Amino acid sequence: MSVPPLSGLLNIYKPAGWSSRDVVNRVERLVKPSKAGHAGTLDPLAEGVLIVAVGAATRLITGAQEREKEYHAVFQLGCRSDTDDSTGIITTVDVSQPPTRDTIEALIPQFLGEIWQVPPQYSAVHIDGERAYALARQGQAVDIAPRQVQVSRLEILNYAWPSLELLIECGSGTYVRSIGRDLGELLGCGALMSALLRSRIGPFHSTEAVAIDDLQRDNIATHLQPPIRAVEHWPQHVCSALELWDIAHGRMIILKQLAEGTRVALLDPTGELAALGEMRTLGRVRPTQVFVDRYRLTNPAATGL
Repeated sequence: MSVPPLSGLLNIYKPAGWSSRDVVNRVERLVKPSKAGHAGTLDPLAEGVLIVAVGAATRLITGAQEREKEYHAVFQLGCRSDTDDSTGIITTVDVSQPPTRDTIEALIPQFLGEIWQVPPQYSAVHIDGERAYALARQGQAVDIAPRQVQVSRLEILNYAWPSLELLIECGSGTYVRSIGRDLGELLGCGALMSALLRSRIGPFHSTEAVAIDDLQRDNIATHLQPPIRAVEHWPQHVCSALELWDIAHGRMIILKQLAEGTRVALLDPTGELAALGEMRTLGRVRPTQVFVDRYRLTNPAATGL
């Protein structure tokens, strides 16, 4: 009997010095022939939670990426960098009077809620079809349009000049480096990020993450979490046998209690993720991604179910 391909989510603790791609490459070697991909890039400087999707779960990466994230970030005040972190070209700033904790606290509200933020010059933002970091490495300064991001929590954990440690909870697309950079500019002393820990993505915590060196071919399956965890924040509907048959064949089902445009996680009767759907008019759900294998299903009409 053939072994079903691996599929699920890995909560991996990415060490500093590794790129996110390095982690994915390691996982792919362990899960061949299944593929793998990560949700939410961490720069080599950073450490902490990196969600790696395996097999069919790679189709759920977008759902995992949109989860709220929590960071512990350390910034050095009194200096600036072309990368907005300690990996770039650093220049010092003459500061006659370091800012007080109260002065920093007074600026925190400006970084909460929906804010406009300019990504760093060294970022993966596309500029005329090229990555901003590629242009920056060529010595080109580019204008990057501000983006609206969501910051739900920003707290000072420790402050002893010139080191400032912040706790940040934010939505997808937020650049932590930019928060430090912009705060430093408001303080008039500049700032760059010197360390970053991603402590959470949605329900995935760093305290529960598996070390990359602990993953082996013979144990990786035990660390896989169900694909539903990527979209468990969506409304869920457990399908009947007939509904499961319909969505497996690309047909809509009726689910009237949700508003048009709502995304829905459709589960099979055992609670496993069968498909993703979107509410359309007249209470109909259109399957947008189907995971259940229709060839393994029995037509309920033929069995009288």
